[in-house]
Amino acid sequence: MKKVKIAQIGTSVNSHGNQIWGSLRKQSDVFDVVGYAFPENEREKFPKQALKFEGYREMTVEEILSDPEIEAVAVETEEIYLTKYALMAAKAGKHVHMEKPGGVELANFEELIGVLKEKNLAFTTGYMYRFNPVIIDALEKIKAGKLGKIFSVEAQMSCSHSREIREWLSNFPGGMLFFLGCHLIDLIYQIQGEPTEVLPLSCSTGIDGIKNDDFGMVVFKYPDGVSFAKTTDVERGGFMRRQLVISGELGTIEIKPLEVICRGGQFTAYNEWYGSEWHKPREYSQTEPYDRYDAMMRNFAEVVRGKANPYSYDYELSLYKLILKSCGVKI
Repeated sequence: MKKVKIAQIGTSVNSHGNQIWGSLRKQSDVFDVVGYAFPENEREKFPKQALKFEGYREMTVEEILSDPEIEAVAVETEEIYLTKYALMAAKAGKHVHMEKPGGVELANFEELIGVLKEKNLAFTTGYMYRFNPVIIDALEKIKAGKLGKIFSVEAQMSCSHSREIREWLSNFPGGMLFFLGCHLIDLIYQIQGEPTEVLPLSCSTGIDGIKNDDFGMVVFKYPDGVSFAKTTDVERGGFMRRQLVISGELGTIEIKPLEVICRGGQFTAYNEWYGSEWHKPREYSQTEPYDRYDAMMRNFAEVVRGKANPYSYDYELSLYKLILKSCGVKI
């Protein structure tokens, strides 16, 4: 595969810009990294993150977008600026990988999708669990009918964040549900599709006097059951309780914890039950270490080079709308 000539726009302290940058550099057989830009005063706001970019060419956004040799851009700014810079890149004819889930304005996201469609550009987003090997296997089993009819999906992804991050959540509708719950909504949406009813339940715990929505939750009603996504930033041990439970008439898959940080990246633990012996204990299995960012960015390169994207423009737009609805935004 011919290398993709790429540049990165932005990084931040709360998302995965530095990890994406590291993956681009590491995968030198796939990417030719030209340089980077720090818009929105990022060098001043995130000096520690900026150190990782030393040794490469610092450019302006305009230089990146006007360079005809740069085919693709990774947009890794803070969430509120994502759609702004992704749209600029798309209008300049660049293929786009963008951190999740996009800015906070639906009209801007709709315009982005329209431009990408018009120019037939590759577009992928930073939903990391799409590249979890156990989740990939679970989705294949669901498609093959091994679990039968799915009647419930339970998804949890919590943390224990600093006061600074919890205050920062005020930038988003739904707070924590927009910031991290979007990962869970993506999984439920892939498995069950559009719900018949969306019940936003996010709230503030009031801990430390912070009034932002640091307890994110949404319930989805379907014709054959109920599913939910829950994410908080005040839960001790929340990282190790991150889980996805998929329940069907023929079997259940429990993935918990979704990830454990280890040398080489992450590993995932999981369990499965089939048949009538619902009470019988089973030993958990776990994957070998993997790096979710390497798989994510290699997939982007392959889509740029013509591989069919399993996540269409319309899927990404519909998912974004569902996230906004889950966060209480009227659409």
